[in-house]
Amino acid sequence: MFALPPAFEEKMKKILKEEYPAFREGYELPRKFGLRINRDKITPEEFEKLAPFELTPIPWVDNGFYYGENDRPSRHPFYYSGLYYLQEPSAMTPANILPVNPGDKVLDLCAAPGGKATELGAKLHGKGLLAANDISGPRARALLKNVEVFGIPNSLILNEVPAKLAENFPEFFDKILVDAPCSGEGMFRKDPDTAKAWKPEKPLECARMQKEIILRAADMLRPGGMLLYSTCTFSPEENEQMISFLMKERPEFEILPIPNRYEGFAPGRPELIEKEWLPAELWDEDVFDNLTEEQKVSLTNCARIWPHRMGGEGHFLALLGKKGDTLELALEEPVVKKGKKKRKEKQSDSAKKFSKELTPFFDFAKDLDVDWDFTRIEVRKGQVYYVPAESAAVRGLVFLRNGLYLGEIRKDRFEPSQALAVSLKKAQYWNAIDLPADDERILHYLKGETIEIEPEEAKSPKGWQLLCVSGYPLGWGKLVNGLLKNKFLASWRLS
Repeated sequence: MFALPPAFEEKMKKILKEEYPAFREGYELPRKFGLRINRDKITPEEFEKLAPFELTPIPWVDNGFYYGENDRPSRHPFYYSGLYYLQEPSAMTPANILPVNPGDKVLDLCAAPGGKATELGAKLHGKGLLAANDISGPRARALLKNVEVFGIPNSLILNEVPAKLAENFPEFFDKILVDAPCSGEGMFRKDPDTAKAWKPEKPLECARMQKEIILRAADMLRPGGMLLYSTCTFSPEENEQMISFLMKERPEFEILPIPNRYEGFAPGRPELIEKEWLPAELWDEDVFDNLTEEQKVSLTNCARIWPHRMGGEGHFLALLGKKGDTLELALEEPVVKKGKKKRKEKQSDSAKKFSKELTPFFDFAKDLDVDWDFTRIEVRKGQVYYVPAESAAVRGLVFLRNGLYLGEIRKDRFEPSQALAVSLKKAQYWNAIDLPADDERILHYLKGETIEIEPEEAKSPKGWQLLCVSGYPLGWGKLVNGLLKNKFLASWRLS
């Protein structure tokens, strides 16, 4: 029988009451595995026809699928071309629910390893800004890779504490997702080690961090914007009580109904903010006494995902709106840094002058059918970037990537990047070679090997080629005498 901490079981019996036996039995069922389609590259309907997997739609995620236990999607070429992301089905829900439109400025505050950030970025379809942050350096690097594999060009990958971000981005973002670090109670079945490490004090420890995170996120959201708060835990301290804390500290926030609410979602539990649930070590009871009855009732707009009710692990979600007029703030320029005056974006010196140093890049770019704004091209120590229009707001922050890394200038030639390759559509580079997914040369290419190309498979007998798999860009190669020299990024290769 699946082992659960005794104190956790007692708490869940108290919360679930007559539902607890069904909840406990759910731990004996196998976990579900899912993948989420990159909606910027392919539709779910197109993917179902293309993929060789045993797929079943996830009923509450419009671009999510369960896949068969015998499938190995992490080793398929489509994974390397960014057509999908492997993600636990319930974990797909927050980014799926947050309404994001092309042109929005979006922040994923606790983003690593990138499951939610990649979905938010795909919804933008290359327009607007995706800022994805993680406080951990190693996790932020994993986040960067996943965002680049997905081909998201308008991204800003940060490695900062929330308070520092709030200084640079006051009331800046249209949409913010906070998938808060939590006690992980909802993931015990997926990761039994989490259950072994759990202790009764863990929810309180996490709640202390969450208070700071959610307040800083609230300060970065523009009036009229939306904030999606989520956890993968059942703890009231980290869920309903955290949302109540936010409404007390930031009364301009209200809980919104979740759009297209799935029938399997359980409502939030207002009674879990009552006195018997308040840990004296953390909470001032006035926070809850001062909430209006309407605010308490609105907690039912939150959603709880229970593993015994749905085909996924445990989650909590709350969609919040910040009251206020949206127009004026939406048109404001970003603040460069606290204590400095606001200023409009300036063209980068390198792009404005079209320096001789950039000539190799511009020569390469002639073969790209991309609507570049050349004023946003920057070169730093030979590396070329296409930066977001809002890049001035990054000053003083630690970041791993500011925009799309295009490639590197080496002496008199330009070497295009892996990130550029997967950000393109096949039709955007004239010299593209397209091989089917079951062509054994594709796997050899993913392993970093040189492959043979027949004359009729390439439009040009030499030079840079964009290798595609079933119509979707995979990476670069250089064709010489019928051999495609491998330029697939070494750190991405199939082992």
